Formats: sequence, structure tokens, C-alpha cells
Amino acid sequence: MIDQRTAPYAALFLRVTLGCLAIAHLYWKFFIRADGAGLGSWWDNLNNNGYPDFVVWYVLSAEFAGALLLIPGIYTRWVALYSIPLMLAAAEFWLGRTGFFFTSAGAELPLLWATALLVQAGVGDGAYALKASPPFPFIGRGRAAHA
Repeated sequence: MIDQRTAPYAALFLRVTLGCLAIAHLYWKFFIRADGAGLGSWWDNLNNNGYPDFVVWYVLSAEFAGALLLIPGIYTRWVALYSIPLMLAAAEFWLGRTGFFFTSAGAELPLLWATALLVQAGVGDGAYALKASPPFPFIGRGRAAHA
């Protein structure tokens, strides 16, 4: 059974955590990268691995959407869904290069991110969201499922 008193706050906690981690990752990408070259080096690395510029733009847009829109709760469900392909692609990228486990920079962490984003999309905006997400089409038109 879902506790209706605490569920909105759990969704809020997940939303703020995901947003803060997205900010931390962007900060790393722009300012801390080990090679010292920042975003340009990251962009070139993706291009050199066969990803076209539109994919790199999508990655940045999904990361910025997560960083800027999740914390205040602006269209949370849709932002989470928009970011899931990014995490699945990151998992695929690292799985083929270093394997599954995070200890070798593998796919484990991006898969956890994708799962957390999917949970966020499922549970909704949570407490104190500034702009509620529009409902999913074709879901909830009939009888609601009970947990």
C-alpha cells in the first residue's frame, strides 16, 4: 500500500536529488574533467566515438533540463522521460567499453539513473512542484489500479 501522506515528499526528495546530481555532473563536465579541457574535450570525445552533433546536443539538453527543471518541479514527469534515453545510451556506451560494474566506470550507474528517472516519471511531480506535469495520454482513463 502506498502511504498517501508521505509519497508526495518521497517524490520531492527523489526529484531534488536527481536535479542536484545533474548539476554536479554538469559542473564536472564544464570545470573539473581530468583532462582539463572541459566541455570541448567531452564533445570531441563523443564525436570521435561516432556520435553526431545532434546526439551531443540532446545529451546536453537532457542534462540541463534535469538540472534546471527537476528541482523546482517543472513538468517533472516529462523531463524525467526526456532524460531516460540519455541514461540508457550512457549505459550502452560504458557497457561496451568497460563492462557492467561501476568500479570500472561501467553501465551500472547509468542504469540506476534510468531506473530512478522512470520511478520519478511514474510517481509524478511530488510536493511543492511549481508546474504540474500534464497527465500521460491514454493512462488513467479507465479504472485506476490500486497498489
